[in-house]
Amino acid sequence: MLSPKAEPGEFRQELRIRVEGLRAGMFVSALDRPWLGTGFAFEGVMLRSDDEVQRLRSLCRYVVVDIGRGDAPAPSFVELEVVEEPAPVAVPPARPGSARSFVARFFGQEVLAAGKAHDSLEAGVRDVIDSLRTGGKLDAEKLQQGVDTMLDSITRNPDALPWVMEMRRKGDYIYQHGIACSIWSAAFGRHLGYERDDLRELALGALLCDVGKVRLPADLLVKQGPLTDDEIRLLRSHRDESLAIIAATPGISPVVRQVVEHHHERHDGSGYPAGVRGAAIPMFARIAGLVDSYDAMVSQRPYAPSRSAHQAVMELYEARDVLFQAELVEQFIRTCGVYPTGTLVELSDGTVGVVMSINTLKRLRPTVMLLLDASKNPLAEFRLVDLAEVALDANGAPLNVRCGLAQGAYGIDRAALFLD
Repeated sequence: MLSPKAEPGEFRQELRIRVEGLRAGMFVSALDRPWLGTGFAFEGVMLRSDDEVQRLRSLCRYVVVDIGRGDAPAPSFVELEVVEEPAPVAVPPARPGSARSFVARFFGQEVLAAGKAHDSLEAGVRDVIDSLRTGGKLDAEKLQQGVDTMLDSITRNPDALPWVMEMRRKGDYIYQHGIACSIWSAAFGRHLGYERDDLRELALGALLCDVGKVRLPADLLVKQGPLTDDEIRLLRSHRDESLAIIAATPGISPVVRQVVEHHHERHDGSGYPAGVRGAAIPMFARIAGLVDSYDAMVSQRPYAPSRSAHQAVMELYEARDVLFQAELVEQFIRTCGVYPTGTLVELSDGTVGVVMSINTLKRLRPTVMLLLDASKNPLAEFRLVDLAEVALDANGAPLNVRCGLAQGAYGIDRAALFLD
């Protein structure tokens, strides 16, 4: 959080400074602690009084100031950091115009590192789940290794791994849901400003929230259509089963247990098992519960159709200060975008593509790689459209996102397109 870097060729406008150098007129864009609980807005603050300066000095040792939006600090207070660059990763050649060549150009070397991080996390989850299904124990160290590799990738580039995850989303819901919740929780926690050790606990907790489902009847987990009241009660028992598995596993922290224990509680007290509400729900459990709900909505489940990511984001927004804390909902949307990275969208001219990145200032205008033409036929050569820069289509009409699409829309198999 305290190592903002400019893009290549861009002037770096953010500087890490000691709080002794703060004064009114500066814009603070990041803290050395999470914004939550400070009383300041998550997205930054323009210091307008000595009282605000003193409040930040009492809370932090270092902050990041944006000199493009406020006054510059005295040079003596600036902290210079040496940032270790990731080791180079060779990107295999791809034919010009192919999806893979676009991905390599867009994410650079990080896309392969993100793929390896996803593979490591998935392998750990599969081994653990398969072991538990046959009466074995949870290998916390193996899962932690996968989480650490995932955090390395998200720290270098927060967009690449969520993109890879969406491209590879298929198969067993228990595997994929746990992986997705862990990745989104880590990305969200990073956005909120949590440090590495906290992100590790949050990501591992989110990964283990549904591990108890391996002890439920297999026919319940694959049942088509609505569940009966008795089946709902049995399905909810996965939380107790998850806690039992964790209790029998050395090395699992109380913070991870809290995440698993409380992630189904809701802001208005309508959750389970205890009906805990508001601030009484531990913060990491609030984060995991929100992410768990989002990913469940966008996933293919036997008993419920998947929604588009855009629909899921809108449902979360409507549930702010009801099911979920409003500030967390708003900041999660800032993390993933109104049209999240890796999801399918249809544009106003009828073309269809996959979102490559969100625009933090214009969240309704992401960068999209087009896959299908207006007649829904595959394009001979894929192309990128940055809707933040391109306002009109080929006919001079306004170009924008018409709607988000669910997985598999128009027969698009994202895994086959991008990862073969």
